[in-house]
Parts: sequence; C-alpha cells; structure tokens
Amino acid sequence: MRVVILAPPGVQSLDVVGPAEVFWEAARRLGDPNAYEVRVMGTTAGAVCGTGNLRFLVDSTIYDPDEPIDTLLVGGDPSFDEIDPAVTAWLSRRAPTVRRYGSVCTGVFFLAAAGLLDGRRVTTHWECADKLRSDFPNLIVDDNQIFIRDGALCTTAGVSAGMDLALALVEEDFGRELALIVARYMVMFLKRPGGQSQFSAHLAAQMSTKSQIQEAQEYVLENLSKDLSVDALALRAGMSTRNFSRVFRRELKYTPAAFVDAARIDAARRMLADTKTPLQRVARACGFGTVNSMRRVFVRNLGVSPHDYRKSFRSAYSDKDVTPKTPRRPNAGEAARQPLWPERAGAGQVGVLSGALPSGALRSVGARSAGPSLRSKPSRP
Repeated sequence: MRVVILAPPGVQSLDVVGPAEVFWEAARRLGDPNAYEVRVMGTTAGAVCGTGNLRFLVDSTIYDPDEPIDTLLVGGDPSFDEIDPAVTAWLSRRAPTVRRYGSVCTGVFFLAAAGLLDGRRVTTHWECADKLRSDFPNLIVDDNQIFIRDGALCTTAGVSAGMDLALALVEEDFGRELALIVARYMVMFLKRPGGQSQFSAHLAAQMSTKSQIQEAQEYVLENLSKDLSVDALALRAGMSTRNFSRVFRRELKYTPAAFVDAARIDAARRMLADTKTPLQRVARACGFGTVNSMRRVFVRNLGVSPHDYRKSFRSAYSDKDVTPKTPRRPNAGEAARQPLWPERAGAGQVGVLSGALPSGALRSVGARSAGPSLRSKPSRP
C-alpha cells in the first residue's frame, strides 16, 4: 500500500524519517517490500530542506498527475509563517479520496487550513496548541495526547509521536504481532502509557519565568517524599500562599498541587517500569505515602492502577530494587572503589520520563541486521 508523506519546505526531518522507518521495517519483517511503499511528496521538484540541514529528494509533487494513495500524512514545519494556498487546495481535493489521512506535529495546521478539521478532535505539538486553538477556533484541540484517531483522520503530537502513530497503523494493517516486533527492534513502546500529557513535570519546571516559582519547582522535583503542600511551597518561595498560588497558575496554567501530582507520577512511573521496587516503597519514595493513595492518583490521572501500569510497561531491564536511599559517606578504603556520584533512581531521577512527557523513540545504534521475515515465523526479538 502506498504511504505518501507531504514534506513542506522546512519540514521537521523526523516527521518524514520516523514514520518512514517504521513502515519500512514492517515491510522488511513481512518479507514484502511492497507491503508499504513510502513516497515523499514536495511542493516543488528536487530536494526539500528539512531541519538539521537534511535534504529529501521528493518522489513527486502536488502538481503531478494524481496517483492512488492509501495513507496520506502531512509533516510539520516548526517555523512556518504562512501556508501555501496550493497545498491546502491539493489537500482538500486529495484527502477525501484516501483511506486515511493525518498529520505529524504542526502538519495539522495544513489540514486545518484546508478545511478538513472543523469540529474534529485533534492534537499537535504542545508548544503550538494555543496557536492552533486561536487560528482555528472550530477545532477541538486536545494537547494531552500523543496521537488521536478520529475516523479516517489521525493527528499527532510533536516530532517522535509520528513514529507512535505509524506503529498504530502497522498494528491496524497487519496485527499486533508485527507491530510488537517492529517496536522491539526500534526500541520503542508499542503503546506509550495511555492518556498521558505531553508535558513532564521536569520540562514544566523549565518554563516558569519567575525565579521564586522555579526554585519551588526544583524543590518539588528533588524532595518528592517531603511536605509539598501549597503552604510549604509558598513559604520556601518567600511568598504568601495566595500570591504564590496565583502567580504559579498564571505562569504555568495549572495549580501547584497539579504540578506536585505530575512530578510524583513521573517518578513513580520510572520506578514501576524500570525496577522491581515493591509498590509500598515506590509510594513512600515518591511522596504518596501509601499504595492506596498512589493508586487513587494513578487512576484519576492515568486511568490505570500502579500494578497494571507495571504489568503493561515494565522494562526488560527491571531487575533491581532501587528504592532511593541517602548515600552514606564511604570510608577511606571504599572511596577508591566507588564512583564519584552514586547511582540514583526513582524519586530523585525525574528527567523527561516515559511519564507525562513521553521520552520519544530511542533509536537502536549499530549495524542493521537483515533479520528474519515475519512470514518465516521468526523468534521474538
């Protein structure tokens, strides 16, 4: 089946390469190079310059005679100022003729300008969600999702989310077994944790412009098991509780309590997925206190219990109990044998997690093996 990726000038390169790699790997595993025929379409003939100074030689342009298309995806341009009317005219004419169509990242703006999204529920990169709402008020913009399927329409969040969508389409076309093989090979989640926000607490902490708020956020991330009530955080920020709450909400668009919950969920997700630490220790280390409290927060925010989360998303390397402990100072004999910085995990290691802001697809490094085809019943990777 033919997959066409429309690459406007300045396209985010991974919007093209990411989905193309997923489809190509699926075809390779099937032993059928025609299972997915990926073609790059441009607005002009020749090369399209993408981000990172990568250049793509297009297979066709929007001005060429129409050819059958099964799946049409539109890549995003992170710096676009205006949309070429020829592109929107082509999209409005071709999109209704394909089996499914969609966008990666800010490619949604092209579909919206073509009049294809009115009244539809869509997503896009978190940084552009407010602009999408402002420019196209008839859309239902949900920036808390990695991708959204609405009938034949698919829209995704930023950059690497196009790979998540491509995996979902592979599963739809050829089944879960193939999609799982491709996901394992590319070191990706088959399905990232459901219902997740594109933000992580760690990233949000970098976004405040007020130093007092930043300091409070950093304190939260480094002290998840301590008292993180609004009163306590306001005191650390040197502000009244009322003013702290008001400024925090104005800066970040959500409450201090919501930030604390997000930070604790992020840390708990990492411990649940990457370690064998018992649930009660996870709950204490991440500041929930009890397993029941952690369960309530997980179900309320993620729609899944901590136990079910661990069962679904546990890493292949989850073989250690790494409950955070205060490292003791080594004695003189031990000092020479120990690393300068002890390994830390869990509550103190939040980062950009596979939690609220997904970590993006981790690409495998090294030579590409030929690999068996699915039809020859390969052993699972």
